[in-house]
Amino acid sequence: MAGSFFEKVYEIVKSVPEGRVVSYGRIARAAGNPRASRAVGYALHVNPYPGIVPCHRVVNREGRLAPAFAFGGTDAQRKMLEGEGVVVDSNGYVDMARYEYREL
Repeated sequence: MAGSFFEKVYEIVKSVPEGRVVSYGRIARAAGNPRASRAVGYALHVNPYPGIVPCHRVVNREGRLAPAFAFGGTDAQRKMLEGEGVVVDSNGYVDMARYEYREL
């Protein structure tokens, strides 16, 4: 069960375009389990496809970067997002009204 849910999460995250972000909760809803935000976070933390599944595009519902981003920490996530044109404020937040991908 977890394996198939994780695979759904990875497919959904791969659909998030460059320069956009999405919340853990939106991914959980799109994967068919709206209460599984934490499971989404865990799936991304153990992502076996770094570089293919763009985990850096996932933030919390308020736009906060992941404090324990598995692939280099918050600074790495910030740099990756900024490299795609996403503005991250000095407190580590993305403006969700501007950058959230809502097509899921």
